[in-house]
Amino acid sequence: MNEIDTILIIDDEIQIRRLLEITLSANGFNVIHSMNGKDGLVDAATHNPSIIILDLGLPDIDGQAILKRLREWYSRPIIILSVRNSEDDIITALDNGANDYITKPFRSGELLARIRVAKRFSEINQNEPVLEFENLSVDFINHIARKGDEILKLTSTEFSLLSLFVKNRGRVLTHKFILRQVWGFGYVDQTQYLRVFVAQLRKKIEKNPSKPELLITESGIGYRFGE
Repeated sequence: MNEIDTILIIDDEIQIRRLLEITLSANGFNVIHSMNGKDGLVDAATHNPSIIILDLGLPDIDGQAILKRLREWYSRPIIILSVRNSEDDIITALDNGANDYITKPFRSGELLARIRVAKRFSEINQNEPVLEFENLSVDFINHIARKGDEILKLTSTEFSLLSLFVKNRGRVLTHKFILRQVWGFGYVDQTQYLRVFVAQLRKKIEKNPSKPELLITESGIGYRFGE
């Protein structure tokens, strides 16, 4: 079994760990698990899993803190699986680097679908010089974006924004995450900047900017490109 099929579960509930192990093993994944945050950090570093499923209510260290520590070095997908369902918890987790957020109780079919999306995301080679999505292509080396055969006239900021979305396609990016990545730490509260540039970008990449099909608004959270 190759490395891409290994999933680390960090959850203190033995019933959840057993259910996940049965479900994931039946679908071809290799499963390892940890019952607290400290062990989870060690197992993540030891096994370098392809995907981590992380609970937030851990007995020793809060899951949000574990998430932030993992994101200091771990670049593969992390899916939050938690009973916490407040908007603040979800947004904080996405801001801290989670790829997805599922609340308990959960449907096994939905979880497997989210894992498939996370796998597709992880399989995108972030170092590819050119990434394509439908009729869009972004050439990072030559700083050129095309829509079909047409070269898009993008400002430097619009190109940076489009590049960020294309590299993270299928993933919900929060307002703060986007602002931090494109404008810097001093602009994380300047959501009006983001709205203006997203509107401009939509005019250039969407068939109908008033009904976007590529750059989707996730109400109250941020934006998602594709998927």
